[in-house]
Amino acid sequence: MTKPLERVLFTCGGTAGHVNPAIALAQLMAKKNPRTQFLFVGADRGLEKDLIPQAGYDFKTVHISSFHRSLKPAEIRHNLVSLYNLVRSPAEARAILRAFRPDVVVGTGGYASFPMVKAAAKAGIPTAVHESNMVPGLTTELLEPYADRIMVGFEACREHYRHPDKVIVTGTPVRGDFFSMTRQEAKAALGVDDGRPLIVSFWGSLGAAGMNRCMADFLALEAAKEPFHHIHGAGKSGYGQVLSLLKEKGVNLDEHPALQVREYIYDMATVMRAADLVLCRAGASTISELTALGVAAVIVPSPYVTNNHQEKNARVLEKAGGAAVVLEKDADGPTLFRTACSILHDDAARERMESAMASLGLPDATERIYQTILGICR
Repeated sequence: MTKPLERVLFTCGGTAGHVNPAIALAQLMAKKNPRTQFLFVGADRGLEKDLIPQAGYDFKTVHISSFHRSLKPAEIRHNLVSLYNLVRSPAEARAILRAFRPDVVVGTGGYASFPMVKAAAKAGIPTAVHESNMVPGLTTELLEPYADRIMVGFEACREHYRHPDKVIVTGTPVRGDFFSMTRQEAKAALGVDDGRPLIVSFWGSLGAAGMNRCMADFLALEAAKEPFHHIHGAGKSGYGQVLSLLKEKGVNLDEHPALQVREYIYDMATVMRAADLVLCRAGASTISELTALGVAAVIVPSPYVTNNHQEKNARVLEKAGGAAVVLEKDADGPTLFRTACSILHDDAARERMESAMASLGLPDATERIYQTILGICR
């Protein structure tokens, strides 16, 4: 019989795609055992220092940072600081472990995972690492010898590890509110249930300016006939840019109620649930949402990320038949519009894409991860 988990340490950071799976897992664990105590550990400068306290969890930091490959004076200074951090972070990690005494340490990505998981493994504490991308990041590669289990999103990920026997396919957690409505209920809630398909588009922050220019051309083409509903999340820096470009093209959104440009899509769970087609990047969180919901997608992977992992993520969906992939160098408004039309004007093709996408999804990913962690704590 497995002893209930009393103290769980999560270590994560760098991006929301690393932090959100850990929060989702902590929420499930708290439901299983309300007495469980949680501690999150991240870097002292990462966004995790804001996201995690906002979610209501205790948070501590270790000093850890990246290394840059440039020989510019500023980059050399940065690397010297990173080297110093690499030397002192193990002692910080050990001190946190002594104070909190966790039953298990779970890393979900980000540089801070490295000293914490490594120190825990050396102290004989069970450890697990969750990798949300198709190809392991540097931190996951370095931690593979120390982790008891590596948890991944897809079966195809296993081939990228030196110890495939450690790899468990769990999927990546998706927030429960993504499943609280049916597609028709979500469409009704948004007022887009008149029979026209709904396109949803968003591009994150990396390279979003160029993609927002594409979407201005896309929206202008849609404005001619309004064949679809369209909700576009332009981002804080891109919102004014898109409105200005549309004005230059003679498009007044007040005259086109089917077309919405938002600074941010705050009700993302409802919007994604209602979508018939999503135009997006291929970040790990987005990929997990698309597959869990079974939504067809046109994906333009960001070329600005380490190890080109977004294209590798996107190609998995493309190979399965769930997504069309357009590289950014080939992307413009007319090309994306034609691609979207070819999918949305062919119901049978779209339904095949939806089925293919759903076949990759693991809606019970959080439970699978929880059971994996219980397994290594026996």
